[in-house]
Amino acid sequence: MEQLKPRYTVAWINSMTEVPRSVWDEMAVPLKTPFFEWSWLHCMEASGSATAKAGWLPNHLTIWRDRSLVAAAPLYLKGHSYGEFVFDHQWADLSQRLGVQYYPKLLGMSPFTPAEGYRFLIAPGEDEDELTDRMVEAIDSFCQRNRISGCNFLYVDPDWQIKMEERGFTPWLHHSYIWQNHDYQTFDDYLKAFNANQRRNIKRERKAVASAGLTLKVFTGDQIPSQMFSQMYRFYCDTCDKFGWWGSKYLTRRFFEQLDDCYRDRVVFFAAYSEGDERHPMAMSFCLTKGDQLYGRYWGCATEFDNLHFDTCYYTPIEWAIDRNIQTFDPGAGGRHKKRRGFPATPNYSLHRFYNPKLSQILTSYMAEVNQMEQREIDAINADLPFAQATDNPNRSNI
Repeated sequence: MEQLKPRYTVAWINSMTEVPRSVWDEMAVPLKTPFFEWSWLHCMEASGSATAKAGWLPNHLTIWRDRSLVAAAPLYLKGHSYGEFVFDHQWADLSQRLGVQYYPKLLGMSPFTPAEGYRFLIAPGEDEDELTDRMVEAIDSFCQRNRISGCNFLYVDPDWQIKMEERGFTPWLHHSYIWQNHDYQTFDDYLKAFNANQRRNIKRERKAVASAGLTLKVFTGDQIPSQMFSQMYRFYCDTCDKFGWWGSKYLTRRFFEQLDDCYRDRVVFFAAYSEGDERHPMAMSFCLTKGDQLYGRYWGCATEFDNLHFDTCYYTPIEWAIDRNIQTFDPGAGGRHKKRRGFPATPNYSLHRFYNPKLSQILTSYMAEVNQMEQREIDAINADLPFAQATDNPNRSNI
């Protein structure tokens, strides 16, 4: 008897509400990253943070067999390049000179979240290769039919990257600053990895915070007071405002407040308090955790104190991570100052396909050279890490 292939149906949806949370999370929860779970993406949309008005039109690809969801890809039609932290503005300028319309483009990432892990979501027990082929075909057809300039996947899962390169997507190399736990048992073990000068610097920085009369506390899950979510929004806004036009204030108050009800089990707040006042934090950092991963997202302070940023965003989270056997800590985008605190430059990739022949020929032809230049930049950064001995750098083998 002939074995017939399953019949699949492609559906493009514009809201996470079109898929039940439990059905979506059956595919998303097994991933290492927390940023593609239903609640996180739904909060982005329902809060008005990732919407068509903001230049992020949800356009998620779903694959169904009968009434069963078997695969999905979080995707957005972008009318600009802000909030991605992969800077393709020169590509947009080139497109304009060529007379090619660059926007809208199709983008795969978790909005405003430069953290590695993007991939197609596949239901357990399904044929991943077959579904991946069908999803790529659906994306190609959609982009060509709607004259979309290109499809871009950012901060991709390394294993998934291999599959997509085999299907013709072009890799672009970038770097983040990632801390790794090299079997540290205590914060002192972490300090021992540094040279003597940097060990003294870190101890002095933490001492300065304590001498200012500040105490750091950690709040997770049900321990988090509800008002902390709105407090974090105010800190987030204040930090963004300090950077003016470059402040990247993308998230709404409602986004933070929604996390209180549906996502607090992933949230970790690191809060600094003045002596005698345990209700009004002087500073906070907002992180997410899943499995053995920790992700730093946002921070802010009511009053500037020397080194408070470093303790709230790096040292106390690292100490907390070591106590819980967390293996990697991604503190967020940017900042060469991170390497001085044990965050080496770590490669990550985006993947690209261009549907205009001129644009494709130009951009794909020089990508290998661009990647070589980026690798040299990564090597130069990591050659200057302040560890006890360069040959003993515990991160070097992972770079």
